[in-house]
Amino acid sequence: MEKIIIASHNEGKVKEFREMFEKFNVKVVSLRDLDFHDEIEENGSTFKENASIKAETIANHFHEPVIADDSGLVIDALDGRPGVYSARYAGEEKDDKANLHKVLAEMEHVAEKDRSARFICVLAVAQPGKETSSVEGKCEGFILHEKRGDHGFGYDPIFYIPALGKTLAQLEPGEKNRISHRANALKELRYHWSDIFS
Repeated sequence: MEKIIIASHNEGKVKEFREMFEKFNVKVVSLRDLDFHDEIEENGSTFKENASIKAETIANHFHEPVIADDSGLVIDALDGRPGVYSARYAGEEKDDKANLHKVLAEMEHVAEKDRSARFICVLAVAQPGKETSSVEGKCEGFILHEKRGDHGFGYDPIFYIPALGKTLAQLEPGEKNRISHRANALKELRYHWSDIFS
């Protein structure tokens, strides 16, 4: 395999994949590189289903191996919400600030000990003529009552990691990329690389 498509237009995300695949001598191509802008309806009820829908749609279109991810925030006190709706939790327009404030409002009266949460990332690998594979990465933490930090995006300013004494938004990008749910999913992908791409 000489080339793999990353089902994303997000250059930051694609850069992470490029760095990983360098050691495998594989060229990474993004949807932006391919000028593919069709809207893919992710109507699955789990991260795995949504990642697989995305990966398989692109793989069928280009007849090339594809990696797609789906990720989000899972909060125990909210029965797993926002979950697969993390990006559009406050409405269809994908408003990070509104999503964050909705979570803070819903968590307002939740006790400290019950504020556990995790970010989850599922990477699905679709290849022509093969069954789709997937790996999962997590990042465990707690939801704060207020925002801290200026880095990152989305829910990062309220997602606190006790072991580091910081929110994801207080970490430098390089530090976040070492411990994030996507980083942990990429580690899993590296571990299962030869099985998936045999």
